[in-house]
Amino acid sequence: MKYCSDCGSSVVLTLPEGDHRERYVCNRCDLIHYQNPNVVVGTVPIHIGDDGLPRVLLCLRDIEPRHGYWTLPAGFLENNETAAEGALRETVEESCAALEDVELYRLFNVVHTNQIHIFFRANMPLAQYSVTPESSEVQLFLFDDIPWGELAFPTVHKTLVDYITDRTKGEFDVVMMDMDHSYWQHMSSKPK
Repeated sequence: MKYCSDCGSSVVLTLPEGDHRERYVCNRCDLIHYQNPNVVVGTVPIHIGDDGLPRVLLCLRDIEPRHGYWTLPAGFLENNETAAEGALRETVEESCAALEDVELYRLFNVVHTNQIHIFFRANMPLAQYSVTPESSEVQLFLFDDIPWGELAFPTVHKTLVDYITDRTKGEFDVVMMDMDHSYWQHMSSKPK
């Protein structure tokens, strides 16, 4: 950060009085510029096919980062919306899919990127979806057909692994966990 968003003057990184972290502070108006993590919200859309088997909806990213990789529909939370509202909005923006029975499922602290990722389980009653400006392809996958080596993000991989395990057990606990760089090594292969 170089300039104050309020008056346009230069800022300096300093420890404000009474604070315990360095912050960008305007040299002219003394405005303290707090920088906080971004929140990413998304869904695990599940459709039960005519054969009775569950399928998960994935989107092939047509935008950066990770252009050309598969992901759960997700994106940044906007101001004036709840986490669930944002997850549903992102699902529509990336896949045009309608969901119901939305329930909190996973929360990841992704400290190295200054982000928090929140995923909701959701039922997708109709197999209706389409490509969008953000997704060049949208597809329902049987769990055995998920393109594990082509997933965009570690949090997506871990959410899918956990979901498949939890669905087998018939229990879906809400879990919060930290996600770091080391998880990338788990993403290249199908889970056991």
